Amino acid sequence: MKSKLIAPSILAADFGNLQRDVEMINKSEADWFHIDIMDGVFVPNISFGMPVLEAITSHARKTIDVHLMIVDPDRYIKTFKALGADNLTVHYEACTHLHRSLQAIRAEGMKAGVALNPHTPVELLEDTIKEIDLVCLMSVNPGFGGQKFIEHTYNKVRRLRDMIQRNGASTLIEIDGGVTSTNAPALIAAGADVLVAGSFVFKATDPLETIKELKNIANT
Repeated sequence: MKSKLIAPSILAADFGNLQRDVEMINKSEADWFHIDIMDGVFVPNISFGMPVLEAITSHARKTIDVHLMIVDPDRYIKTFKALGADNLTVHYEACTHLHRSLQAIRAEGMKAGVALNPHTPVELLEDTIKEIDLVCLMSVNPGFGGQKFIEHTYNKVRRLRDMIQRNGASTLIEIDGGVTSTNAPALIAAGADVLVAGSFVFKATDPLETIKELKNIANT
């Protein structure tokens, strides 16, 4: 069985102590840094841009998983590669020519991801699933951290896992939004490979222990 991955979301970190929180993740049992880039257009919020991402990647020592919540993401594919992204995820809803976007990401040597908003059915990826390294299922409405987990996500994970297997793809399933130690076991059982956790980690009394707890759940 593939090892399941934990990806703390930097959006929930303390921006006044960003290097401290990045170093905490470096020391933790987490596998990836999950970094949300928001433009205030595709989602009703603005996170951080290139200079802050560059600062994060200069200290991070684990896989950089960048999630673009922006319009016209193709404009910035080369830029995010240059800034150190290992995985680059674009939203299905933001890509007019998804296959072309996936090819462009892979051409830069990054893993290509596609994110789906809660209302977007996984079946829309049937024709491109073998070109996708990672599908990020939004289990909250994108734009803000700390939201309540959408229960319908479990069914979407199962349907996506079935699609991946039917097509002989090796796509990873990532869950982003409202992940905690309470729903993590059911998400893993449904077929999730990567759990993104923001507020649950960074608002914890002991973030290192919380990450360890998630990692233990993920691999039991």
